[in-house]
Amino acid sequence: MSKTLERLSELGLELPEIATPAGAYVPALRTGDYVYTSGQLPVVDGKLPATGHLGTDVDLDTGYQLARTAGLNALAAIAGVIGDLDNVVRVVKVTGFVNSADDFTQQPAVINGVSELYGEIFGDRGQHTRSAVGVNTLPLGTPVEVEVVVEVEDDAA
Repeated sequence: MSKTLERLSELGLELPEIATPAGAYVPALRTGDYVYTSGQLPVVDGKLPATGHLGTDVDLDTGYQLARTAGLNALAAIAGVIGDLDNVVRVVKVTGFVNSADDFTQQPAVINGVSELYGEIFGDRGQHTRSAVGVNTLPLGTPVEVEVVVEVEDDAA
C-alpha cells in the first residue's frame, strides 16, 4: 500500500471512486509535470449531501466538511491520472468556490477544509497557494466546488 493511502487510512479516510463528470469534460488532466482537476463537488455515492448557500442554508462547519469531501474527490481524480498519490511532489494551488449568501464572508474558513486536509495527508508537500471565492450559485446547487493543481514526478503514470 502506498504511504499516501496508508496516511488516509490513519485519518479514517479512503479515496472515493472518481466522481462522474456533470458535463463534457474529464475529471483531471496531466500536462507535463502538472495535473489539473476540473471543479470537484462534494459528491458522496453519486449524491450531494447538502445544497444551498453558506450563511443561509448551510452552516460553516458543514461547508468545511463538504470542502474536505470535494478535496478527497479531487485526489481521486488525480490518482485516476497518475496512479499512486505518492507521485505527488506537492500540491501547488487550490481554488475554492463557495456558494454564498449575500452577507457571507467566511469563504476562507470553508475552504480551509480542503487546505487542512491536504496538510494532514501530505505534510509539507500539502502546502499550497489558494483562492477562496464567494459566488452566488454553483452547479447542481452545491455549496462548494474546488479545483486543484498538483506537481507530479516525471515518471508518474
